[in-house]
Amino acid sequence: MNTAELLVRCLEAEGVEYIFGLPGEENLHVLEALQNSSIRFITTRHEQGAAFMADVYGRLTGRAGVCLSTLGPGATNLMTGVADANLDRAPLVAITGQVGTDRMHIESHQYLDLVAMFAPVTKWNTQIVRPSNTAEIVRKAFKIAQTEKPGAVHIDLPENIAAMPVDGKPLISDNIEKTFASFRSIEKAANAINDAANPLILVGNGAIRSNASEMLTKFATRLNIPVANTFMGKGVIAYPHPLALWAVGLQQRDYISCGFDQADLVIAIGYDLVEYSPKKWNPDGKIPVIHIGSTPAEVDSSYMPLAEVVGDISDSLQEILYRCDRDGKPDPQALNLRAEIRSDYAQYANDEGFPIKPQKLIYDLRQVMGADDIVISDVGAHKMWMARHYHCHRPNTCIISNGFAAMGIAIPGAIAAKLVHPDRKVVAVTGDGGFMMNCQELETALRVGTAFVTIIFNDGGYGLIEWKQENQFGHSAFIKFSNPDFVKFAESMGLKGYQVESVADLIPTLKEALSQDVPAVIDCPVDYRENLRFTQKAGDLSCLI
Repeated sequence: MNTAELLVRCLEAEGVEYIFGLPGEENLHVLEALQNSSIRFITTRHEQGAAFMADVYGRLTGRAGVCLSTLGPGATNLMTGVADANLDRAPLVAITGQVGTDRMHIESHQYLDLVAMFAPVTKWNTQIVRPSNTAEIVRKAFKIAQTEKPGAVHIDLPENIAAMPVDGKPLISDNIEKTFASFRSIEKAANAINDAANPLILVGNGAIRSNASEMLTKFATRLNIPVANTFMGKGVIAYPHPLALWAVGLQQRDYISCGFDQADLVIAIGYDLVEYSPKKWNPDGKIPVIHIGSTPAEVDSSYMPLAEVVGDISDSLQEILYRCDRDGKPDPQALNLRAEIRSDYAQYANDEGFPIKPQKLIYDLRQVMGADDIVISDVGAHKMWMARHYHCHRPNTCIISNGFAAMGIAIPGAIAAKLVHPDRKVVAVTGDGGFMMNCQELETALRVGTAFVTIIFNDGGYGLIEWKQENQFGHSAFIKFSNPDFVKFAESMGLKGYQVESVADLIPTLKEALSQDVPAVIDCPVDYRENLRFTQKAGDLSCLI
């Protein structure tokens, strides 16, 4: 047995189902070892796509997704997806090939110090230099990747080490027991909640990672406290719930901003500051905060909790609930706020404008998708509308990259989502800019048998940057481009292609596309004049409701 074979055995012991990546000269021994493995190797068209697939696999399963590249340019291509997983708190293990250790001291073809390069975008990374250390390195990599807060790790495997003989076996996975918050912190949090006249819950990605949805809903319901979620916290409380105030995180004021203005206590549950800076909702640090999470709070002048309840989130909420005797109702303004939010959402139900307004497109998408179906949002102007208008019944049914916020994630992410949940409908929502960054992975989708739908919000430019430029300078520059015929593009790859030509086309087209047994692409012209209209509306927003 050589080192590469031991590495693969260790990956099998960790329960790895898929490795996403590209073949290369320096990872040949790993690829050969995979020939006789239970692990399915998914050959992608670009290393960035491979990393995004591993990223979304990790988000949906809680187990580290694995991606593989060769050295040099293969490894640099991998980095964007690795960084995305790290800042979005998705468990991921990246493996790179490398030149032999006998070539590292001299100028060498395609050689980069990959351990140094990956250090800023991973929780931990190392190079295998002794074959006998392989099992320890793999076990440590998965343990670190999957421990709160999850993230990316990197293993670099030189080609001569990969070929060396080794004796060894995988290490048995250890079971990490839950940790529980101190009674002192629980008492302090409960007292603050009891004393608050108008508390507000802010729930983030950590509550989804810890499977705290059921307990959080019980907690909010019993205590009558309204709940706002971050982009990556969508679905942690079902959107029809009367206390759900939907998503917060736009980089400008929205209805939910009024909720923070009125709050005398914010209960932050599983909140990652990387999702939405507290300086946006507590700029002067005057709103008291309770931090409830699996790890201590980050230090930020706008987020200095009066109580930190650190431990298993569901258990912490249950223990706080035992100690709360708060029987007050939400401030009437909070209920009015929910009514305003719902009214704003519903007003687009019958809109017939064309090109289609983003609000209407998303409204109709929500009508077609079931409670357990999954959408993967790319990054761009459409992401802001998806975050604001696509509402979820369940956690992990709307995947949005909002820590690193990398364009190009939607199509690779949809492949991973369909592999994890082949029985669910999956839709990749992307702009035309993001689509062209990783559209080559649609061939991968066809080859591996993952039939999902890609909806392109087509405006012929980088709409989010245009929005920012218009807001800041009153004009835009360098953001327009031309596109191919997306229908013909799809058909040339053996996919189904559709062109939306009226509002009435949208729902029938979506239903037909979702019924196909091959990937489908829907080209939908979108009216992004709504971006500036929203900015004007937000600027005029009054909290006297």
